Amino acid sequence: MKGISYSRYGGPDVLEYGELRDPKVGPDQVLVKVRAAAVNPVDWKCREGYLDGVLDAVFPVIPGWDVSGVVVQPGAAVTEFAVGDEVIGYVREDFLSRGTFAEYVAAPVRTLARKPRNRSFEEAAGLPLAGLTAYQVLVKVLEVGRGETLLVHAAAGGVGSLAVQIGVHLGVRVIGTASERNHDYVRSLGGEPVTYGEGLAERVRALAPEGVDTVFDTIGGDTLKTSANLLAPEGRLASIADPDVVGYGGRYAFVRPDSADLTELARLAEEGVVTVHVQETFPLERAADAHRLNQEGRTRGKIVVTVDWPDEEDTA
Repeated sequence: MKGISYSRYGGPDVLEYGELRDPKVGPDQVLVKVRAAAVNPVDWKCREGYLDGVLDAVFPVIPGWDVSGVVVQPGAAVTEFAVGDEVIGYVREDFLSRGTFAEYVAAPVRTLARKPRNRSFEEAAGLPLAGLTAYQVLVKVLEVGRGETLLVHAAAGGVGSLAVQIGVHLGVRVIGTASERNHDYVRSLGGEPVTYGEGLAERVRALAPEGVDTVFDTIGGDTLKTSANLLAPEGRLASIADPDVVGYGGRYAFVRPDSADLTELARLAEEGVVTVHVQETFPLERAADAHRLNQEGRTRGKIVVTVDWPDEEDTA
């Protein structure tokens, strides 16, 4: 099959497009014909070796954890999916090697859900990792409740934009940090935008004088410290960017594959409760350019890599 891989850690230039070994399909996996795969910051962080302390890399590594596509072969023990089913997945294993930036991926069924029927493959590919992160932090870590005030950082980004929408759906008042050019976008999601940077604490206090009930930190560092000082009494703080959150009495969160959670997200997407904004798409062979754009850190929504297939029946 054709795909993207890297044989050493480094910048976007280590990504190569070419022939790769076809994946084997284990008993609890399905072979997915990839239609689209979203880019996430963790992809380039893995590529540069920042996660080497927690994830072994079996080179060559195919990057990518997000996918949308079509099942072409179920494993011997699989009863959940059949040939032709359209699926989405957060296909993360406990090591780096068999990712989604390729024509095919063998995905464990525990990582998959059915694709929202009324969403494109490109939109659907941007839902799993970012959506699961937002959903699991809000519902399972922060346990946000109706009527509370939630502060979401980087509210126009992939995770942040979905956190705003999910929060609004849960009956929460959402304040979201974003650059001024993205304020209208955050408003369109149902959030109240504030500009990040110097003076952030004062701007948030102007909207929530008594403090905020919950904070979803996606930046870390000084932003995390500021966030802790903005909490109301008994407020809760979670970060996906900085383990130092524990020192502020908060919780560090790392998203995990969960088929039930992903199925719920797909339902919300199908009903129009959450949408994925796709900023730009790249063909598979230009995955390095997609990484470069994502690494700039100014993405609104998601960047997606697509696999072009000739018109043919989706069977192996």
